[in-house]
Amino acid sequence: MTAINFDALTQFLQSLIRVETLSGGEKPAIDLTAAEMQRLGFDRIAIDAQGNLTGVIEGGQPGPTLLFDAHCDTVGVAPGVPWQHNPFGGDIDGERMFGRGTSDMKGALAAMVHAAAAVDKIRLAGRVVISASVLEEVLEGVALSAVMAAVKPDLVVIGESTNLNLAHGGRGRAEIHLETIGRPSHSSSPQLGVNAVHLMLPAIQAIDALDLPTDPLLGPAIMALTDIISEPYPGHSVIPSRCRVTYDRRLLAGETAAGVLSQLRALPGLAGVNVTVPTGEYAAYTGVKLTSEKFFPAWKLPADHAFVQSALAGLRASGLSPELGAYRFCTNAAYSAGVANVPTIGFGPSAEGQAHVVDEYIELAQLRAVARGYQGIIETTLG
Repeated sequence: MTAINFDALTQFLQSLIRVETLSGGEKPAIDLTAAEMQRLGFDRIAIDAQGNLTGVIEGGQPGPTLLFDAHCDTVGVAPGVPWQHNPFGGDIDGERMFGRGTSDMKGALAAMVHAAAAVDKIRLAGRVVISASVLEEVLEGVALSAVMAAVKPDLVVIGESTNLNLAHGGRGRAEIHLETIGRPSHSSSPQLGVNAVHLMLPAIQAIDALDLPTDPLLGPAIMALTDIISEPYPGHSVIPSRCRVTYDRRLLAGETAAGVLSQLRALPGLAGVNVTVPTGEYAAYTGVKLTSEKFFPAWKLPADHAFVQSALAGLRASGLSPELGAYRFCTNAAYSAGVANVPTIGFGPSAEGQAHVVDEYIELAQLRAVARGYQGIIETTLG
């Protein structure tokens, strides 16, 4: 194992933070990461039609393919919300680097690249692939599916935040739309119309009373109302004839779109309400359009699975003391584990709550530790 150059790692992360890369605008980060992979001596570097970047380190002997994935798109910075540090400055204050994407999740991406490059590849049986994927913030796992089709990994590591613990499961996410159709009338004569918002109220009340399942690893399923839209809007002297409600449904392992929809449609308050999982479409920076039903499954890997245990051994050999747990939010593992059924774990810097916040930051000690941890996972899994 070659020692990781932590100064170079820190500088590389700063360069990633200094470029704004909203979903569909990831090209600056992709270009920077490709150049860094080239500088560090990766064996092969490729960018696919969707804009995902992969870099390959070939081992000295045949063996499995170990894929590390980190998305390089970020959420935006709301105008008018005050930051104490430039969100695109990569400012270092004490032992913290500040900026949008430091924790979610350019820090993990930078650490993966430098960790893989520093491994003694002659001693590896297999290959390491680092993926800088796109559009995760809007379609979890959809772009990663193209990466996996190309590299055919046997094992996957997701770099989303775990606070240096090891995740062997994660909740999924679904978007649920409810729609009611009424009949418009002048608001001075509401009795002549049918108010679509009033038609929706029993459905909202029924869902509020819904008993959702829970899981000892993943926690409770969640059904959170996120918006209500009536039409026409603004309603100038007219009774609304259409109402749509959106729910964010956090999923547990084994739940399916058909099952979730059937449960809702069976509720007494939803008679006559149209219940669907919508389809999302987003354009990659390459111009390719990604389309997917907005249902991203949950997943679990047994704690005694060989990959979980080898990863634990590698992290401990790197001087870390990880606990086992699970992601409470949705990640690209919704595809790698939830759809493709490839053994997947999660390991990353920072706590989950540091994503998407004002003055997002990463502890430099965690940046260094996660890079050592990635090396450890590589060595115990492919060594």
